[in-house]
Amino acid sequence: MPAPPPAAPQARRRRLAAALPSAIAAVPAWAAVPARSAASEAWFLVALLALALFVTLLFWSRGLRQQRRQAEQQAIALRRLRQQLDLVLAHSGDVYWELDLPGGVLHRQGIQRLVGPGAPDDIALARWREEAVHPDDLEPLRQQVERHASGETEVFESEHRLRCEDGSWRWVRARGRIIERDAAGRPVRMAGITRDIQALRSAERETRVAYEVFRSMSEAVSVVGPDFTFVAVNPAFSRITGYAEEEVLGKPASLLDSSQHSSEYYQRVRSIALRSGHWSGEMWQRRKDGGDFLSWIELSEVRDRLGQRTHFVAVVDDITQKKRAEQELRYLANYDTLTGLPNRTLLAERLSRAIIRARRQESRVAVLFIDLDHFKDINDSLGHAAGDRLLKAAAARLQAAVGPTDTVARLGGDEFTIIVEDLDSVAAAERLAGELIAAFAAPLEVDERHRVGITPSIGISLYPDHAMVPTDLLKFADTAMYQAKARGRNTFEVYDEAMDAESRRRATLLAALRRALAQEEFRLVFQPRFSLRSERVVGVEALLRWRSAELGEVGPAQFIPLAEESGLILGIGEWVLREACRTLRQWQDAGLGEIACSINVSVLQLLRAPLAEQLAAILAETGIAPGRIELELTESVVMQNAEQARAVLDRLRGLGVRLAIDDFGTGYSSLVYLKRLPIDTLKIDKEFIGDLTDDPDDKAITATVITMAHSLGLHVVAEGVETEAQLAYLRGQGCDEVQGYLLSPPLEAAHAFGFIRERQAARRLDQPAA
Repeated sequence: MPAPPPAAPQARRRRLAAALPSAIAAVPAWAAVPARSAASEAWFLVALLALALFVTLLFWSRGLRQQRRQAEQQAIALRRLRQQLDLVLAHSGDVYWELDLPGGVLHRQGIQRLVGPGAPDDIALARWREEAVHPDDLEPLRQQVERHASGETEVFESEHRLRCEDGSWRWVRARGRIIERDAAGRPVRMAGITRDIQALRSAERETRVAYEVFRSMSEAVSVVGPDFTFVAVNPAFSRITGYAEEEVLGKPASLLDSSQHSSEYYQRVRSIALRSGHWSGEMWQRRKDGGDFLSWIELSEVRDRLGQRTHFVAVVDDITQKKRAEQELRYLANYDTLTGLPNRTLLAERLSRAIIRARRQESRVAVLFIDLDHFKDINDSLGHAAGDRLLKAAAARLQAAVGPTDTVARLGGDEFTIIVEDLDSVAAAERLAGELIAAFAAPLEVDERHRVGITPSIGISLYPDHAMVPTDLLKFADTAMYQAKARGRNTFEVYDEAMDAESRRRATLLAALRRALAQEEFRLVFQPRFSLRSERVVGVEALLRWRSAELGEVGPAQFIPLAEESGLILGIGEWVLREACRTLRQWQDAGLGEIACSINVSVLQLLRAPLAEQLAAILAETGIAPGRIELELTESVVMQNAEQARAVLDRLRGLGVRLAIDDFGTGYSSLVYLKRLPIDTLKIDKEFIGDLTDDPDDKAITATVITMAHSLGLHVVAEGVETEAQLAYLRGQGCDEVQGYLLSPPLEAAHAFGFIRERQAARRLDQPAA
């Protein structure tokens, strides 16, 4: 049968309720009837039971309706509570969760992105752990749950990562507690809230980074309030200012105000910051110890999210050392560090200004270019430290000789320049040059033990007589200075256009000389040396010659001084050593015998090149015995650099080579040094040999040198022998060897080989030269 409609029980209950009053009213009537039979009594009991049942049903129905109304009200309240919880969770961004520990089911309610995989409401705990929790956080999370479940912690709390719907991981913080335990005290249900803290952790990380940056910055950083009182400072602030953090917090920023600025200046700076929110610039500030320091300050406002200004941040960089370094750089850029004089840069600037003033005033400007004569020799002999003191003394001498408005500058090395303004004639510049030369007549005091005499060579050019621009004036004065040196030094020359030809010739010669070695334009010629005892050729002197592809044959007197001035002599000298030894090897292989070779050495080779090492390598390369090589050094080179030269000569002597003093007698000979130096041979200069037969003094000097040399155990060679009378005199005085045009001019290598072979065969000294 089909079930009755829902309204049937209610209809029956209404009919029963309607019949109840009449049934009750009828009871007294029945009760009044006398009991006449058992049937009547049974009927009465049945009626009474029916009545009681009816009443019971009536009250049960009323209670049921009341319970149903209460259940409906509770369901409505629960739905309302759940809606409110959903609303709260939605606005808070949290997730509410309950964990059924025996069943291993997790119920979740809240924002969908943190619910993760599975249905929004319930998910198996094992699945949730596998799919939703970051693997690295599983074990820490489990430990926190166990600690709370065991009663070790009052509240469960954990920070871990959950997988979101888009697959990304987000940091969350879960907090909860046990809300139900069984009769044995075992946890049954656990509930709590999970909150998204991804943004919070990012903010914390940024805050930590900002804090570490704040602490580690090398600049002083301070945070001040709108009233410019200190709120926070970093360690660099304490290091730079000397104030510890606790000493400045709450104190006004004026604590650092320096007396280098007025109080109005600081007030003005703070007013600008308050008005515009920013200020930057250089400012003097005061340290705790009272010392001032120059700083660069960046002052910027800080506003909250509502746009209200809350603080200022001041970044202070101590630029005292930087400024000092900039000043030093400016000084170095414009002044010579040794003498304190203006350098080439400042000289050009001042000369340009002087020319502008002279053009406006229609006056003259003179440029005097000064070079100290033989400074390199003095510098090499006394050492660079003494040379520097000599330059400083020369600078002071120049400044004392000119007027206070004149500029004295050092261009470099031993070159100085003077700018003189407001001249009325060339003669005035010449008078000043003469005064400068006279000023150097007295020796310069290098130190307490040394007073050195040195002379200047001066070149003069004038605006507007010779040039209109600074570069030309300097170039022309330099040209005139070289002319003064060519005239014998310790003098001055005024520029003349004819000097340009010599200057251009010198520049052309130098340019060709730089290419000569690479283009194999050098060659050696050999002048034989004769022994007066054995009357045979015992050696040769190697002499350098240059045939330029551009200039033709250039004499040694022209290019060797230029090679020494330019430093090219170092490479050329090494080539001469190698070529001479190579030629000796060729002659030896051809059966010529043990012929010795003299080779001239420059002062630069002696003092700057690793001469001993170079020669040792060349001897090993060619296989020439060291005793067949004799190095010739001029007397002036050895005597002016005696101490330094001695060390080099000792190393050369240690190789086994022989050493000779060339042009002996033309310089300032020192017999003390001559005795101490490892010298084997003296070569008498041809200046004495040329007038040997006509000048009694030359005869006496030559005889004395020979006697003195023999007494010191030295070999004597006379150069420039051109007559039989000279040869006879030298033989009579016991001279050991001679060389000169009487016996043979310098010969090309092939001719020298033939000449020596021929003389070895004849062994006669008195035969005429070939």
